[in-house]
Amino acid sequence: MKIVHKDFVPGGPGKVKMVPADSDDLWYVYNLIAPGDSVIAVTVRKVLREGASGGRDAERVKLKLEIKVEEVADYDKVGNVLRIRGKNILENEHVKIGAYHTLELEPHRPFVLKKDVWDSLALHELNQACDPAASADLAVVIMQEGLAHILLVGRSMTITRSRIETSIPRKHGPSVAGYEKALSKFFENVLQAFLKNVDFSVVRCAVIASPGFTKDQFHRHLLLEAERKQLRPIIENKSRILLVHTTSGYKHSLREVLDAPNVMNMIKDTKAAQEVRALQDFFSMLSNVRSHIVHAMDQSMLRLLMNKWPCKPF
Repeated sequence: MKIVHKDFVPGGPGKVKMVPADSDDLWYVYNLIAPGDSVIAVTVRKVLREGASGGRDAERVKLKLEIKVEEVADYDKVGNVLRIRGKNILENEHVKIGAYHTLELEPHRPFVLKKDVWDSLALHELNQACDPAASADLAVVIMQEGLAHILLVGRSMTITRSRIETSIPRKHGPSVAGYEKALSKFFENVLQAFLKNVDFSVVRCAVIASPGFTKDQFHRHLLLEAERKQLRPIIENKSRILLVHTTSGYKHSLREVLDAPNVMNMIKDTKAAQEVRALQDFFSMLSNVRSHIVHAMDQSMLRLLMNKWPCKPF
């Protein structure tokens, strides 16, 4: 999140102009905006104009509106848009004061948020939005040959800090020399992204996860380069770097990482771990409820069949 301008008193009124960079930032905005706030943004609205013939033509006009928020209507992560609904409070030739309008907030489009009270909760969300890495509990490198994702797992969300993709030639045959060179370059790129995005003064531990032996090869490369270049953050925290087996190098394998006992033991008293356990308990309860419903339906169907076709005595 880019903060363009701040003008507020903690515990008092004020405004912030900001520009969301991606869908993760929109999630922070979703949690930051509340009913009663005011939002100023450029929007598009269909207006009716009188044509030369006396009829009315519809035209889409770009204009700036300020709405008093009544509802944070919808956060669409797939469409990368946050919709907020309320009444217009800014004089405009096309939209009357008091008319309802739905603003759509999108990445890379600036807006201004006004609050009557910037309380501690709002300030916390704003600080989180500015630097989500500052509250991360766990850093995860999920990889396979030629593909790696660096994720930070925090208290309220998981963010992707880097995606590294490199073409790796086949391991066998005449291209084996090119394979070793490409793999080494890939590992070096992942190492640089790791150094840039993983702060051991913030995270409890870092996990390297992959199918097969890719994680072991990269871990070896990481430690060797740390000794050669005297990378103190890695040398001093190598005991906090864990290896976990996953079925792929894609982001959905994060669930396998969070299911690993050695990882959960390292972050057991963090907010992220508590949320993972709560989610696991929820799915377990849902599974139990489903089995009870199925059992009850089976019993009901059995009674229905027995009543409809009663067995005659021999």
